[in-house]
Amino acid sequence: MDKRRILILGGTSEARALAGRLAERPDLAVTLSLAGRTLDPAPQPVPVRTGGFGGVPGLVAHLREQAVDLLIDATHPFAKQISANARAASETTGIPLLRLERLGWEETQGDRWTRVASIADAVAALGAEPRRVFLAIGRQEAKAFDAAPQHHYLVRSVDPVDPPLDAPHVDYLLARGPFAVEAEVALLQAHRIDVVVSKNSGGEATHGKIVAARNLGLPVVLVERAAVENDHRAETVEDALRLADHLVASFRKRGV
Repeated sequence: MDKRRILILGGTSEARALAGRLAERPDLAVTLSLAGRTLDPAPQPVPVRTGGFGGVPGLVAHLREQAVDLLIDATHPFAKQISANARAASETTGIPLLRLERLGWEETQGDRWTRVASIADAVAALGAEPRRVFLAIGRQEAKAFDAAPQHHYLVRSVDPVDPPLDAPHVDYLLARGPFAVEAEVALLQAHRIDVVVSKNSGGEATHGKIVAARNLGLPVVLVERAAVENDHRAETVEDALRLADHLVASFRKRGV
């Protein structure tokens, strides 16, 4: 059987779920690509390649060498560079690109959100007065908060923050979601947190901290996503499955 080849750029729970669903198909050969930033990634249901491609030229070469029929970008909503590279590689090769990106969280009654456009804006939004801050933004951008050393930070990440912050008052918590609301409430209370900083990543796995902040009446500084243009977008795994079939079929018919 001449299998259709699909490359998924992953690192999210949606990427893993989509890979699992596609792997059930005997007519498809699916590979999941992970950036390798997480030291102990979760098990995956399909063959995995780890590490970068070497920018757009490297990704273009890989797509051509592997005769990929469909490229799926299911990376984190804030993984701007790899998404930009995927769009450029798709345009260069003509291989269709499908973007799977879950919806962001919506503000509801009781939320006290300050929406900002960047991590630097989040640092500024904390203000000059010392506060106890829960940083739930991952490890890669935590160092930016050294610019506001007056605050006491609780930094949660899957892997250690390296190098650690230079700010004088920092506690670190290594943990992998999903996080239950009750546990998040207990965590915020135990550390006497008075403001939460988060990216608007969406999804259920880390939504607990947003609900916990709402329940406790705490403010949240929320970093919003930058708008990304893409012709083929899906917000759920089910939508992505339907679009994937359509895009692969169209690509094969063109004889590219």
